[in-house]
Amino acid sequence: MPAPDSTTTRPAPATPADRVRQIAVAVGTAIALVGAFLGSGAAGGTPVQDAADGAFAADATLLAPAGPAFAIWSVIYLGLVGYAVYQALPRQASRTLHRSAGWWILLSTLFNGAWILVVQAGLVGLSLAVIAVLLVVLVVVAAVLRRHPSEGWADTVLVHGTMGLYLGWVTIATVANVTALLVRAGFSGVGLSPDAWGVAVLVVAGLISVALAAWNRGRVTPALATAWGVFWIGVARSTGDPASGTVAVTAYVVAAVILVAAVAVRIAGVRSSRGVAD
Repeated sequence: MPAPDSTTTRPAPATPADRVRQIAVAVGTAIALVGAFLGSGAAGGTPVQDAADGAFAADATLLAPAGPAFAIWSVIYLGLVGYAVYQALPRQASRTLHRSAGWWILLSTLFNGAWILVVQAGLVGLSLAVIAVLLVVLVVVAAVLRRHPSEGWADTVLVHGTMGLYLGWVTIATVANVTALLVRAGFSGVGLSPDAWGVAVLVVAGLISVALAAWNRGRVTPALATAWGVFWIGVARSTGDPASGTVAVTAYVVAAVILVAAVAVRIAGVRSSRGVAD
């Protein structure tokens, strides 16, 4: 059993910048939670699926996931809250992990909240720009975390696990956002049927996810979140409108391939490390 992070090494003295970062991450997380609350419609605002004239509803495009897919946000937000508390602990203040990733994670929470506000305002084009920046920020976080292996269960769950789910989900959410914007703009498909476009985009999303798994050394959580979103696209197309058996089957296959590829890369990495150790 690995030792907890706070006991592996003696922490360096915290600086004022460390304290500022800890507070900023906590505030950013609170902003993201407020945005999520507004986006749920609980505070009288328009739920995301109904905002922007329904551009993000499950029946708006062929690549919109069914409603239950968005339950993953509850897990991600819970993880972000857990990280905000964890990184705020005194012994975590000066860790290189948080110094390297903390500010980027703060940016992700701010862009998260901004996306919800932009969608509430009906600005679909701007929402794509915001989520694209959010995706880039999360890729940077993933790159930082590659250089900082987990030193205990808290790192594994609250840092690597949470940010992996976050990246994987935002990857498929970006695909859905692009599709929503194209449909809203009246994109005609340039000679290809909507089903053909749906299949092509899902295949590309799957290839990106597999490439991410290879680059990220088989971390399973990004693949799990992306596969979750793709699976619910399949459910939406097989049980609701617009219906498409072709897109549904493709989504199910792509979701399975994403998971199998990530697990295969993970197993290969473990065997390789054992071989080096031996």
